Amino acid sequence: MQAKRKAFLLRINPELWKELEKWAAADFRSVNGQIEFLLQQAVRERTRGSRKKGDPLDDR
Repeated sequence: MQAKRKAFLLRINPELWKELEKWAAADFRSVNGQIEFLLQQAVRERTRGSRKKGDPLDDR
């Protein structure tokens, strides 16, 4: 079972949006999926190794 996702509004520069669209397409993701992936990477990098298998941000 997948955890519920929190919806929120994000205002973003149109040029940045275009770049995210290109990047997401290259990675076969939606823009939303790409943003979530990037945020997960950033959090993982910030917490660096403090997460354990089974944590919500663990996608192993």
